[in-house]
Amino acid sequence: MLSGGTDVYKHWKQSAFLLCSSATGAYCPRPMAKPQQISPWRHEMLATLRLSLPLAVANMLQMAVYAIDVIFVARLGQTALAASSLSVSLFGLMVWSLFGLTGAVAPLVAAELGARRHAVRSIRRSTRMAVWLAVMVGIVAMVVAGQGRTIMLATGQSPEVARLAGGFLGIIRWAIVPMIIGNVLRSVVSTLGRPMFATAITALAIVVNAAGNYTLVFGHWGMPALGLYGSALSSVLTATVTMTAYGAVILLDRRLRRYHLAGFWWRPDWARFGELLRIGAPISLTVLAEAGLFGAAAFLMGRIGEAELAAHTLALQIAAFAFQLPMGIGQAATIRVGYHFGAGDRAAMGRAGWAALVIGLALAMVSSAIMVLMPLTVLSAYVDVAAPERGAMVALAVRYLLVAAAFQLADGTQAILAGALRGLQDTQVPMAVALFGYWLPGFGVSVVLGLYTPLGGMGVWIGLASGLVVVAALLSWRWTARDRLGLVAV
Repeated sequence: MLSGGTDVYKHWKQSAFLLCSSATGAYCPRPMAKPQQISPWRHEMLATLRLSLPLAVANMLQMAVYAIDVIFVARLGQTALAASSLSVSLFGLMVWSLFGLTGAVAPLVAAELGARRHAVRSIRRSTRMAVWLAVMVGIVAMVVAGQGRTIMLATGQSPEVARLAGGFLGIIRWAIVPMIIGNVLRSVVSTLGRPMFATAITALAIVVNAAGNYTLVFGHWGMPALGLYGSALSSVLTATVTMTAYGAVILLDRRLRRYHLAGFWWRPDWARFGELLRIGAPISLTVLAEAGLFGAAAFLMGRIGEAELAAHTLALQIAAFAFQLPMGIGQAATIRVGYHFGAGDRAAMGRAGWAALVIGLALAMVSSAIMVLMPLTVLSAYVDVAAPERGAMVALAVRYLLVAAAFQLADGTQAILAGALRGLQDTQVPMAVALFGYWLPGFGVSVVLGLYTPLGGMGVWIGLASGLVVVAALLSWRWTARDRLGLVAV
């Protein structure tokens, strides 16, 4: 443990080891610099960057996978785009919350690596039980998605939109299980020092999804034109290929192969399963609270009007794309803080969290500036902004992007600090913070301003910003007070 700098060489040597081993999965046999040039903060910043940038790029590429669906479906008209938006909102609500549940494997594996106690066996057990959990909860989510049309009608959507959305969900639900398993494998592979695989596999998913949409939506290469349903089928194909690719790298990569992650896949470990649930269930509810807020906002927009919903879909795609940078840094914070938590290094835990926050806020400022200064440029990636028939939708989307730019810093702060707290295996109080912040000030303001004032859709977006600011403020206090609250007790 780094305990105050009394032994400079020991401090320097261990810092160099942590940078190499935790960021890349390999031990560096040679000194990286002279002892007097080594700064623990510099090491932590570099380690966080080396881990977070591949994850952030992979997240952005994943958004490109989703953006491909929007680009193709948008050309089918506003009704198809509205049905797709509502379907994806419900689908994403379930899938992202289950990503949070099974993603508890990341802090567990990171702590096991830090503690270095029977790491191979423990990591294999954690991975195996996370895959089991993915299959179990994925099947439940498939059943819910099968009731898509009923859910849409119950929320006040038009019969035509509900019909299209129900059919879309009936197909895309077959992507749920492979998507959740793929996310488990991605978390493990990244924690074990191979984050670049996430980037490469997600790039492959872009190619597969683009080809699938091109072939199935409009009918090319001898395939029938399936329209909206072709996009759903393309998503199923993409999820299956992604899961298979992660399985392949685990079996073929020499460093990953030594963990024998596929070994004894039939053998249960209910204690580890319970630990995943203990840590993951609050994460799942936290993700559900945030994703639920944005999903509910789509339904509010659907009640206001189709143009508002279409504009909301486009603006939210751009905001979500920008969010992938702090999200990736938050994932790295979970791994870095979790590693130091397992090693029992109190000072390094703090450095890991603060380093991630500084990097994330710097990048969030850049994305905010782009939204303010070039809104039409970014919107043109999705639609023809000069088309007269889309004038109202584009004008609304530009206004929503101004609000999105304003809440980038708050959104980045809450994502990164939530990740850092997960590294400390602190998930229950952040869950309560998310439920309160997103659904009282967040959704409450959205409903009042969106449905009961002339602000309409703009009021809904102001509500989204309010929820994010409240959650960011409360998580900032908790991270700052982590020592007093006993979160870093070792």
